[in-house]
Amino acid sequence: MIVSSALMIWKGLIVITGSESPIVVVLSGSMEPAFHRGDLLFLTNFHDDPIRAGEIVVFKVEGRDIPIVHRVIKIHEKENGNIKFLTKGDNNEVDDRGLYKERQNWLEKKEFLPYVGMVTIIMNDYPKFKYALLAVMGAYVLLKRES
Repeated sequence: MIVSSALMIWKGLIVITGSESPIVVVLSGSMEPAFHRGDLLFLTNFHDDPIRAGEIVVFKVEGRDIPIVHRVIKIHEKENGNIKFLTKGDNNEVDDRGLYKERQNWLEKKEFLPYVGMVTIIMNDYPKFKYALLAVMGAYVLLKRES
Protein backbone atom coordinates (compact mmCIF):
# COMPACT_ATOMS: atom_id res chain seq x y z
CA MET A 1 0.00 0.00 0.00
CA ILE A 2 2.81 2.41 0.86
CA VAL A 3 4.61 1.74 -2.41
CA SER A 4 1.45 2.16 -4.46
CA SER A 5 0.59 5.42 -2.61
CA ALA A 6 4.07 6.79 -3.30
CA LEU A 7 3.78 5.78 -6.95
CA MET A 8 0.38 7.48 -7.26
CA ILE A 9 1.75 10.68 -5.68
CA TRP A 10 4.73 10.61 -8.07
CA LYS A 11 2.50 10.05 -11.12
CA GLY A 12 0.18 12.81 -9.92
CA LEU A 13 3.12 15.22 -9.68
CA ILE A 14 4.15 14.25 -13.23
CA VAL A 15 0.67 15.11 -14.53
CA ILE A 16 0.40 18.38 -12.56
CA THR A 17 3.88 19.69 -13.44
CA GLY A 18 4.13 18.29 -16.98
CA SER A 19 7.60 17.03 -16.10
CA GLU A 20 9.06 13.53 -16.31
CA SER A 21 11.10 14.28 -13.18
CA PRO A 22 9.09 16.65 -11.00
CA ILE A 23 11.54 16.46 -8.09
CA VAL A 24 15.35 16.42 -8.37
CA VAL A 25 18.20 16.83 -5.89
CA VAL A 26 21.06 19.29 -6.47
CA LEU A 27 24.29 17.29 -6.68
CA SER A 28 26.97 19.99 -7.06
CA GLY A 29 27.77 23.49 -5.85
CA SER A 30 27.79 25.04 -9.33
CA MET A 31 24.61 27.06 -8.65
CA GLU A 32 25.53 28.39 -5.19
CA PRO A 33 24.33 30.62 -3.61
CA ALA A 34 20.98 30.05 -5.41
CA PHE A 35 20.95 26.29 -4.78
CA HIS A 36 23.15 24.21 -2.49
CA ARG A 37 24.07 20.52 -2.64
CA GLY A 38 21.19 18.45 -1.33
CA ASP A 39 18.47 21.02 -2.10
CA LEU A 40 15.26 19.61 -3.56
CA LEU A 41 14.00 21.24 -6.73
CA PHE A 42 10.40 20.99 -7.89
CA LEU A 43 10.33 21.26 -11.68
CA THR A 44 7.68 22.26 -14.15
CA ASN A 45 7.53 21.86 -17.93
CA PHE A 46 5.01 24.28 -19.37
CA HIS A 47 5.77 24.46 -23.10
CA ASP A 48 3.99 27.80 -23.64
CA ASP A 49 6.25 29.74 -21.26
CA PRO A 50 9.14 31.44 -23.08
CA ILE A 51 12.63 30.95 -21.69
CA ARG A 52 14.55 34.18 -21.10
CA ALA A 53 18.06 35.10 -20.03
CA GLY A 54 18.33 34.82 -16.25
CA GLU A 55 15.96 31.87 -15.91
CA ILE A 56 17.13 28.57 -14.47
CA VAL A 57 16.81 25.52 -16.70
CA VAL A 58 17.52 21.82 -16.50
CA PHE A 59 19.20 20.28 -19.53
CA LYS A 60 20.72 16.98 -20.48
CA VAL A 61 23.96 16.71 -22.42
CA GLU A 62 24.55 13.80 -24.78
CA GLY A 63 26.82 11.26 -23.12
CA ARG A 64 25.97 12.29 -19.54
CA ASP A 65 23.40 10.50 -17.43
CA ILE A 66 22.76 13.26 -14.91
CA PRO A 67 20.85 16.43 -15.92
CA ILE A 68 22.44 19.83 -15.25
CA VAL A 69 20.68 22.72 -13.49
CA HIS A 70 22.13 26.08 -14.64
CA ARG A 71 21.07 29.62 -15.58
CA VAL A 72 20.48 30.89 -19.13
CA ILE A 73 22.92 33.75 -19.74
CA LYS A 74 22.37 34.43 -23.47
CA ILE A 75 19.70 33.73 -26.05
CA HIS A 76 20.38 33.59 -29.80
CA GLU A 77 17.29 33.98 -31.97
CA LYS A 78 17.38 33.39 -35.71
CA GLU A 79 15.00 35.00 -38.18
CA ASN A 80 13.32 31.62 -38.81
CA GLY A 81 12.24 31.50 -35.14
CA ASN A 82 14.89 28.98 -34.04
CA ILE A 83 16.11 29.85 -30.54
CA LYS A 84 19.37 28.71 -28.97
CA PHE A 85 20.60 29.20 -25.41
CA LEU A 86 23.91 29.55 -23.59
CA THR A 87 24.00 28.51 -19.92
CA LYS A 88 26.33 28.93 -16.95
CA GLY A 89 26.38 27.86 -13.32
CA ASP A 90 26.16 30.87 -10.96
CA ASN A 91 29.24 29.66 -9.06
CA ASN A 92 31.26 28.86 -12.22
CA GLU A 93 33.83 31.18 -13.78
CA VAL A 94 33.01 30.29 -17.42
CA ASP A 95 29.94 29.39 -19.44
CA ASP A 96 28.88 25.78 -20.09
CA ARG A 97 30.31 25.36 -23.60
CA GLY A 98 32.86 22.95 -22.13
CA LEU A 99 29.99 20.75 -20.88
CA TYR A 100 28.11 20.59 -24.19
CA LYS A 101 28.87 17.87 -26.71
CA GLU A 102 31.86 18.38 -29.00
CA ARG A 103 31.58 21.34 -31.42
CA GLN A 104 28.34 22.52 -29.80
CA ASN A 105 28.28 26.14 -28.65
CA TRP A 106 24.56 26.57 -27.89
CA LEU A 107 21.70 24.47 -26.51
CA GLU A 108 18.37 24.06 -28.26
CA LYS A 109 15.05 23.73 -26.44
CA LYS A 110 14.88 20.02 -27.35
CA GLU A 111 17.83 19.43 -25.01
CA PHE A 112 16.03 21.06 -22.10
CA LEU A 113 14.30 19.07 -19.49
CA PRO A 114 11.71 21.04 -17.53
CA TYR A 115 12.78 24.42 -16.27
CA VAL A 116 12.69 25.20 -12.60
CA GLY A 117 9.41 26.85 -11.58
CA MET A 118 8.24 29.13 -8.79
CA VAL A 119 7.92 26.26 -6.33
CA THR A 120 11.70 25.84 -6.51
CA ILE A 121 12.28 29.48 -5.67
CA ILE A 122 9.89 29.25 -2.71
CA MET A 123 11.65 26.12 -1.48
CA ASN A 124 15.02 27.85 -1.74
CA ASP A 125 13.94 31.14 -0.14
CA TYR A 126 12.05 29.43 2.68
CA PRO A 127 13.98 26.27 3.66
CA LYS A 128 11.65 25.65 6.61
CA PHE A 129 8.81 25.20 4.10
CA LYS A 130 10.89 22.56 2.29
CA TYR A 131 11.56 20.63 5.48
CA ALA A 132 7.94 20.92 6.59
CA LEU A 133 6.76 19.53 3.25
CA LEU A 134 9.21 16.62 3.52
CA ALA A 135 8.08 15.96 7.11
CA VAL A 136 4.42 15.92 6.07
CA MET A 137 5.14 13.53 3.19
CA GLY A 138 7.21 11.28 5.47
CA ALA A 139 4.55 11.30 8.20
CA TYR A 140 1.86 10.48 5.64
CA VAL A 141 3.80 7.46 4.41
CA LEU A 142 4.56 6.26 7.95
CA LEU A 143 1.10 6.83 9.42
CA LYS A 144 -1.05 5.73 6.52
CA ARG A 145 -1.95 2.09 7.10
CA GLU A 146 -4.36 -0.29 5.55
CA SER A 147 -7.64 -0.62 7.41
